[in-house]
Amino acid sequence: AGEERDPATIEFLREKYHLNDPIITQYLSWVGGILVGDFGVSLRTNQPVLELIGQKLPVTIQLAVMAMILAMLIGIPAGILAAVYKNRTLDYVANVVALSGLSIPNFWLGIMLILLVSVNLGWLPASGYESIFVDPVRSLKTMIMPAFVLSTALAAQLMRHTRSAMLGVLSSDYIRTARAKGLSPREVILSHTFRNALLPIITLSALLFGELLGGAVLTEQIFTIPGFGKLTVDAVFTRDYAVVQGIVMCTAIGFIVMNLIADILYVLLNPRLRATL
Repeated sequence: AGEERDPATIEFLREKYHLNDPIITQYLSWVGGILVGDFGVSLRTNQPVLELIGQKLPVTIQLAVMAMILAMLIGIPAGILAAVYKNRTLDYVANVVALSGLSIPNFWLGIMLILLVSVNLGWLPASGYESIFVDPVRSLKTMIMPAFVLSTALAAQLMRHTRSAMLGVLSSDYIRTARAKGLSPREVILSHTFRNALLPIITLSALLFGELLGGAVLTEQIFTIPGFGKLTVDAVFTRDYAVVQGIVMCTAIGFIVMNLIADILYVLLNPRLRATL
């Protein structure tokens, strides 16, 4: 209603948004609207909530996909090497780097990257966003730093999980049999060990991607990216409850979908589970 609100305006808005109805009536009306794709209307912009989310979500999905790709390219090979060279220098270095990745706050790393890469070296823009469909090159330039910031903790988790899964498979009898048959170390690691260690890694990757959809708030604020996280912050500070509810619902749906995809992939990649269907 604004700073200079009057009782008549407040009452009009309460009637317009059914705020005078009993809580259970409001809740049932909200749930009924969700079932038909109506998440309500923003109290701040008067736009449909689903339309607002639809404008911001693709930006965050692009950021999450880039961060996930970077995390997998860094974390999985590092985990394989750490498992193969267990209790040796490479293993210790990989564990220290992974622990650092889990410990360094995203906001601090983001600020340091901006100072180093953008301010001092001038290699990449410090902030802003360009759609990948408008200017793919500039879009990648504006997204590479925030994607790297988000990927550090993910890569660390993937590295530790991959190492653990690989070590579990390397101690299996069929791996010892493969080695006794004279298979090369490369074939043993890639064709037998990694393939069987891949299932828990896929499950973790799906969960981490779902986490990214709701966990990029600070990173988007630091790099001024108009995504899902910025919409969340704006909605919370302006008490735009309809948008907050829509964001929570979409985040929950994202987690459910990613878990479903992980379960489907688990079945497709595991012959024993396929045989039971």
